[in-house]
Amino acid sequence: MHLPNSLFYADGRPTRLGRKVNDLSGQLYALPLLPRMMATLETVGRTTGRTHAIPVAVASWQGERYLVSMLGEGSAWVRNVRASQGRAVLRHGRRTDVVLEEVPVPERAPILKAYVQVAPGARPHITAQPADPVEAFERIAHLYPVFRIVRA
Repeated sequence: MHLPNSLFYADGRPTRLGRKVNDLSGQLYALPLLPRMMATLETVGRTTGRTHAIPVAVASWQGERYLVSMLGEGSAWVRNVRASQGRAVLRHGRRTDVVLEEVPVPERAPILKAYVQVAPGARPHITAQPADPVEAFERIAHLYPVFRIVRA
């Protein structure tokens, strides 16, 4: 059964149902039982100071690990990461303090391609698909922030 994406996201933001699913997924993704590409990202809210946790898919490319904002520039976690100079926590079995370094737009395309290959839930949000050539991702790279994961 395939549910319409609009049940979970509207106008680039999670709906009430989307937030509940993200909360549950965030708890699940933090468990060490799942593949390493599934994790939970914790950021500190830039205005509230509260910790926010969301499920994320971790893409690998050329021996590095990356996070991509499937909802683009408007994602709260992207704004929180930028406000905290990249400081965040990744959880997958254990908590790991990380620094997320933003990748320049010209370098994003192959990472975006790797990301859509491991993140099927992101595919409705990203116009290029896994089978598309890297050039298709070059055309949209400016729309999706990408961050290299570095241990703090």
